[in-house]
Amino acid sequence: MDILTDDDPDIAHKEYLEFGLHSYPQDLKRAVVEHVNALQGKVDAVFLGFGTCNSLKEVRRELVVPTVTIEADDCVGALLTNEEYARERKVCAGTLFAIPFVSEMGTEYFEKELYSKMPNYEELGVDAQWFLGMLFDGYSRLLHVDTGVGDAEALHRRSRDMAERLELRYEERQGTLQVL
Repeated sequence: MDILTDDDPDIAHKEYLEFGLHSYPQDLKRAVVEHVNALQGKVDAVFLGFGTCNSLKEVRRELVVPTVTIEADDCVGALLTNEEYARERKVCAGTLFAIPFVSEMGTEYFEKELYSKMPNYEELGVDAQWFLGMLFDGYSRLLHVDTGVGDAEALHRRSRDMAERLELRYEERQGTLQVL
């Protein structure tokens, strides 16, 4: 989003919520309502950079600041279009969509989750590779989505590394910023 908004003089405030909140729908909704409503009187309107997944479908009813949302199912739909996202899910239901942020985070994000949520993992005989295998069991493909944003070669490399580490077939395709 920074690349799209950096030089826009009308952008008065940017705020990013914690990555991974979508895994906890009630926490995501609560955080969005709290953060957006806290901007009342400080901004004219808010652009909510989340897709309208089920957890946020009716959230605008609870917001006191006029809010614009992305017309996409989620962040992947926002970078592929909902139609292309649906098509790719039909191609392979077990797809890990490596949009730029996911590529940047890599498997390290999930490993940190293991270490923070299960500090005694070594005592239990669990290692990061086992955890990743359990987490991505049922996935067979990693689809790198190139949006033309960021360091393309570094993102490709990170996605390839992630596919290799997770033992997933690697594919890539062009994304879009049109929905944004």
